Amino acid sequence: MNEALLRSLTPSVLGILVRRGADFAAAEDAVQDALVEAVRVWPAGPSPSSRLRSSRGDPIRDPKAWLITAAWRKFLDATRADTARRRREDLADEEPVPGPAPAVDDTLQLYFLCAHPSLTPSSAVALTLRAVGGLTTRQIAQAYLVPEATMAQRISRAKRTVSGVRFDRPGDVATVLRVLYLVFNEGYSGDVDLSAEAIRLTRQLAAVIDHPEVSGLLALMLLHHARRAGRTAPDGSLVPLAEQDRSRWDTALIAEGIGILQAALARDRLGEFQAQAAIAALHADAPTAGETDWPQIVEWYDELARLTDNPVVRLNRAVAIGEADGPRAGLAALAALDDSLPRHTAVAAYLHERDGDLSTAARLYAEAARKAPSLPERDHLTRQAARLNTRHRH
Repeated sequence: MNEALLRSLTPSVLGILVRRGADFAAAEDAVQDALVEAVRVWPAGPSPSSRLRSSRGDPIRDPKAWLITAAWRKFLDATRADTARRRREDLADEEPVPGPAPAVDDTLQLYFLCAHPSLTPSSAVALTLRAVGGLTTRQIAQAYLVPEATMAQRISRAKRTVSGVRFDRPGDVATVLRVLYLVFNEGYSGDVDLSAEAIRLTRQLAAVIDHPEVSGLLALMLLHHARRAGRTAPDGSLVPLAEQDRSRWDTALIAEGIGILQAALARDRLGEFQAQAAIAALHADAPTAGETDWPQIVEWYDELARLTDNPVVRLNRAVAIGEADGPRAGLAALAALDDSLPRHTAVAAYLHERDGDLSTAARLYAEAARKAPSLPERDHLTRQAARLNTRHRH
């Protein structure tokens, strides 16, 4: 059974059932049941679709059509158990004759539906991973480190919330992109690599909509993902960007990301993901940390701050100013920001260290460690404080 093929077909099969009149929640359940059936009867191994055969030996010439037929029948079975005879008979009469899958692709509408404004971010992420990504509830629960029953309830509530939404209603691309970026930033846990899954879903989105910000997000993901191998040491500890072994970065992903970004920027419709990708590209393109073009990075942070007015962007801009114009300039930029911002204390520690004030930096690193949102980050900041305390004593 080719899992990648199954997951790639999930959104279009679901879209066809909804277009035929199935309620979204019932259609999604039926597609999941059909996927389970496919796992049972399709062969093991990544055979080309033209050579797929079921476990009974019957050729599966069109996997998408097979899934549509199986899912529609699962939907009819469920409907027969839950509705009146007249509706059952109407649906049975409507069952299409098996044949090639229709050419219509409702993938984009599914992205919009799963990122509907009425959903909370966590619900939108879970529904996107299940309905568009084709992941099982168990896989999503493991990835987010919550009980399967909790995730099942979250997905069920999300499906009920959007079931009454018209399927052909225009959606908001920006909301979809924010949901995909949330998935990407979860990284890896359980048996699902959420960063890779987010890249796959964003590639899929880019194939059905021509939008520079979709390209910008894809470029940003690729450029960040390219540095993944260098971000942690063998013992699992964090490695700061300036200290990473750049030979471990994926140059093919960097080249692809930069190419996608350049094509998006050429359209002169700048958005926040393109600006973030431009900053990531400048980091990725520098042969060494010392050759990073910090003045240009500051300019891109200025653009990003204009686009978003996000205080976290201004925090990162303060770091870039500290690199471009010196730590005193960075500290001046930092002083204009709310000190309750996440990682504000860690940035202050770094800039004070750059300015030579090791005792203040050590104290701030220790304070930042106590506020750290993750164990690896806490351990990294604790080591920074210990390193400076040792130097200060000597």
